[in-house]
Amino acid sequence: MRILLAATEMEPFASTGGMGDVLGALPPALAALGARVSVALPRYGFIDPLEHGLKPYGCNGRSVPVGGLNKRFSVLRKTHEGVEVLFVDQPTFFDRDNIYGTADSDYPDNAERFVFFTRAVLQLAAAMRPRPDVVHFHDWHTALGPVYMARDPDTVNSLRSTAAVLTIHNLGYQGIFPRPEMVTAGLGPELFNQNALEFWGQMNFLKGGIVFSDAVIAVSRKYAEEIQTDEFGFGLEGIIRTHSNKLFGIMNGANYSRWDPRTDPNLPANFDRTSLRGKARCKSALQREMKLDENPGIPLVGMVTRLVEQKGLELLAESIERIMEQDVQFAVLGLGAERYHSRLLEFAQRWPGKFSTVIGFNERLSHLIEAGSDIFLMPSRYEPCGLNQLYSLRYGAVPVVRATGGLDDTVIDADVDPARGNGFKFAEFDSKAMANRLSRALSLFRNDQGRWRKLVDNAFQADFSWGVSARAHLEVFRWARTHKQNSAGGKGENGGGNGR
Repeated sequence: MRILLAATEMEPFASTGGMGDVLGALPPALAALGARVSVALPRYGFIDPLEHGLKPYGCNGRSVPVGGLNKRFSVLRKTHEGVEVLFVDQPTFFDRDNIYGTADSDYPDNAERFVFFTRAVLQLAAAMRPRPDVVHFHDWHTALGPVYMARDPDTVNSLRSTAAVLTIHNLGYQGIFPRPEMVTAGLGPELFNQNALEFWGQMNFLKGGIVFSDAVIAVSRKYAEEIQTDEFGFGLEGIIRTHSNKLFGIMNGANYSRWDPRTDPNLPANFDRTSLRGKARCKSALQREMKLDENPGIPLVGMVTRLVEQKGLELLAESIERIMEQDVQFAVLGLGAERYHSRLLEFAQRWPGKFSTVIGFNERLSHLIEAGSDIFLMPSRYEPCGLNQLYSLRYGAVPVVRATGGLDDTVIDADVDPARGNGFKFAEFDSKAMANRLSRALSLFRNDQGRWRKLVDNAFQADFSWGVSARAHLEVFRWARTHKQNSAGGKGENGGGNGR
């Protein structure tokens, strides 16, 4: 199978979080299963062609219509971990210091930028020999791809046997723009209706992708269920339910080549489940670096997170007094909204030696927090997949999480299932519920080391490697191709498939 993935992020070239991690790991895992895999990515200004050894690709000098103008682009190429990576080079749109915008706001031309990129990717797909069996689009930035593949005559003709698959990494970000961006996208007014791209009088990129794709993937089984509800659907729950027969939930994997305590170069000592002396050394190093009291007997709670409303930080703020009355330490690393910056720094000032906050992104420190923590807290309002709980399990840091999305799929509550339990969960988005489960973990750490060691050992043994996820993706890709062939054969828009 030949697969072309279209995305705006990919480790190690450009990433702001989870999607970049996924695109860094899924394509090599697909290639390891025998697929021929390419990834299309914008060539941002911070991606140095010389540093990365990029070479010209064969279909340069092409142009894309955007808003009535033709924008030319070139393509650079390299092979990375068995995957062909194609960089779409258009300096006006992408020669910038950031991917989506500045700290203050998104770039005002983001609709135009990602319309251009998506249409350039489709030109690449049409020029490939053999052409892709599947083009796999990621999040709203490329979600118009399935629309063009279904409704743009040139694209329909050139990619007639290619299936369009869309992955939703986070439904909270949909690409909603004013109606005139329909003209920018080159899409006619007949698509501006409630069954296509119209959303409360505006244009919704992600909605279009959901409607016109051959298959839709949500990044965990639970999240595929949740996005069909009023609580988690962000206004698209109705359209998702309408197209639920082509919706699949596939749990992302963890990139264990980067996140493995046995080999992690970011740690002062390596370790595994059979030898935890290295973890103890990591805890001491973390306490020293973050100016926490250096005491191995105090349970240390880690958090590495975007400081945004989604991550449930208000639950911590509401229960902080009760929590800090206990013998506990916190090591928090994150970047995001200023109101969370100030609250977390306030906690660090109020409880010196017990609560420490670093504002910013620090790859090395994020690994040290995972390795040095006894407990890892993720009280998310919603969490499509979550990756940090997977890293925490691999590093023997017991996760305490809200039972939502991928957190619910991957963490087994130790009180519900003592034999297999690897963490603790709370169901309601409520500060008391969170504090109760965190206190339960702290109590077990202090008072029952036998059960705690069993819990940590279960955490170490959890396996969320990308091979399982990649095989599930290939199954969906095959289903999507059949779905498209059936649709073309007159079986209707949805093809009669059995989506999950």
